[in-house]
Amino acid sequence: MTASASPHRATSRTPTPHAGHHIRLAIARARARRRSPGPRHRPSLGERLADTVAATVGSWRFIVIQSGLLGAWIVGNSLAGRSAWDPYPFILLNLLLSFQAAYTAPIIMMSQNRAADLDRDRATADYQVNIRSEAEIALLHEKIDLIRERQLEELIGLLKSTLARLEVQEGKGASA
Repeated sequence: MTASASPHRATSRTPTPHAGHHIRLAIARARARRRSPGPRHRPSLGERLADTVAATVGSWRFIVIQSGLLGAWIVGNSLAGRSAWDPYPFILLNLLLSFQAAYTAPIIMMSQNRAADLDRDRATADYQVNIRSEAEIALLHEKIDLIRERQLEELIGLLKSTLARLEVQEGKGASA
């Protein structure tokens, strides 16, 4: 049914060329919030160092280089015999590896804690977006329900007027 065919539609809004403009603005603001650093602080030197150490130690390059150095250490000491700087039980090598493990483990944990904090902040932001989206969807449902209600009332009004006209015509036809 067209807007000109019904007197009830005369008050309805016609789409403007700027319909949906507020949605585009909201999307642009959300993108800007995601791109901007926001309230996050710049990582301290210790945090940057922890991230760098974790990234380095957790790479295949590090594993290959360390394996090569350990192999060279063991082969070099085995071939040197009695004049080796770290003979067979390789006590100095064990000490060095223990030091490495003692320092890298907490540094990696600091980096993981920082990553967990960032993930928690992102999850909180996602949750807030989900809550706002849920509220918007509920609002849209209400608007659609109102539109359907108005359409139903309009249809009922049209049906009543049509039935009244039919009754009038039947009354004229019966009296004639």
